[in-house]
Amino acid sequence: MVLLPQPPLLSPLPPLAVALPPLLQLVGVIMAHYPQPLHRGQPLLIPMVLHLLQWCRLIIMVAGSPPPYNWQANMTTVKERFAFLFNNEILSDVHFLVGKGDSCQRIPAHRFVLAVGSAVFDAMFNGQLSTRQDQIELPDVEPQAFLALLRFLYSDEVQIGPETVMTVLYTAKKYAVPALEKACVDFLKRNLSPDNAFMLLTQARLFDEPQLAALCLETIDKNTADSLAAEGFTDLDNSTLCMVLERDTLRIREAKLFEAAVRWSEAECEREGMPVTGANQRKLLGPALSLVRFPLMTVEEFAQGPAQSGILTDREVVQLFLHFTVNPKPPVNFLDIPRCCMTGKEQTVCRFQQIESRWGYSGTSDRIRFIVDRRIFVVGFGMYGSIHGPSEYEVTIQIIHTATGKVCASNDTSFTSDGTVNTFRVMFKEPVEVLPNTNYTAYATLKGPDSHYGTKGVRKVAVECPSGDRATFQFTYAAGNNNGTSVEDGQIPEIIFYT
Repeated sequence: MVLLPQPPLLSPLPPLAVALPPLLQLVGVIMAHYPQPLHRGQPLLIPMVLHLLQWCRLIIMVAGSPPPYNWQANMTTVKERFAFLFNNEILSDVHFLVGKGDSCQRIPAHRFVLAVGSAVFDAMFNGQLSTRQDQIELPDVEPQAFLALLRFLYSDEVQIGPETVMTVLYTAKKYAVPALEKACVDFLKRNLSPDNAFMLLTQARLFDEPQLAALCLETIDKNTADSLAAEGFTDLDNSTLCMVLERDTLRIREAKLFEAAVRWSEAECEREGMPVTGANQRKLLGPALSLVRFPLMTVEEFAQGPAQSGILTDREVVQLFLHFTVNPKPPVNFLDIPRCCMTGKEQTVCRFQQIESRWGYSGTSDRIRFIVDRRIFVVGFGMYGSIHGPSEYEVTIQIIHTATGKVCASNDTSFTSDGTVNTFRVMFKEPVEVLPNTNYTAYATLKGPDSHYGTKGVRKVAVECPSGDRATFQFTYAAGNNNGTSVEDGQIPEIIFYT
């Protein structure tokens, strides 16, 4: 009687795979020599054949179909042969249990391939503290991310998508595979948008990717309103929130920025299991609150929002109201530096070709309509000054969305002219976003002596941009009482902007 060992439940797969062809061959020999194994004279062969078939069935079930004989002959390059071995039991000498619970997967690998592609795996298998375990647990790694790592090590193939890129980046960093790290970061850069900028910023800081973080911040600067409206904003940690609020390059009104900070504090209260009260919101905002530049708001914006929020103390509210309404302005504990340190190069479009004398003012606004063919950010106007020597003007400048009448920006300020024909800068408190192919009206209400004015105006002006393309402006008449300003003559000769 031939005694066979019981087939183990989890035998090492390479020996099983190697043993399968001889076992099948042995079954064939027995069946050939004993074509009628049920005959009364060969009863002991029945359990032996069934036992052998049980072994074969187990091997096929665990290891899959047996590898074709001489499989190497079909692979003409080293890359093809290594790619064939990816996630394959053939010749594997280590297994990884990747993930937790029901999502855990048992993945075969080859120590040599892993050690060649990763310094971490090299130390794991060949260093002084190397492991000889045949099965290694990786509970902190996602199975799909680990398979993406192995695929790259075996074949140089990058397989990542929006749902897996962050886990693959984590895995690539853990096992020190910089080429795969770069592929993940490049993927994130290509797919960076205002909707995901804050989420990617958090991940970039977590994974120490300064270049990606800088690109996220640039996207937030250029698309501040859209970025703040995205879901990822309220998931920020306090440190990242502070990093964003302290930037001078955000393109949004301060009142809107405060509203976003309030939304963040409400979400943080929920995360901490605290009731949403002004005191709790102030506590959770911490240093972020001091980075909101309340003095940049209008008194109406402050009165309707921050003053009633319960987040500021009574003393702070009183100090800020005094700052808005009295002169000299008392000091406050909040920055009043405009967020207008724009990226790129400041540019100016001039609409007149000649300058003349004597343009008077009686309280009526000079107005001109304009359209530009690309998105820009207007930071101010160039204005003509006095014909009577050095003089000071009080001025209110505005940009209004023509179709809706909405005031996009307004500033009450003053400027001093020196009596020359030069233009003088009158700036908004914050950059004003101007959308492409949209009609806007520029307003300027001056109080002061007669000034110079422009003539021989042009309707269409193209300005060369630093990026190599152009911004084309078209000016049209603003009907109604406009103090005489038109396309051909008048005030507001220049618009100062960034692209």
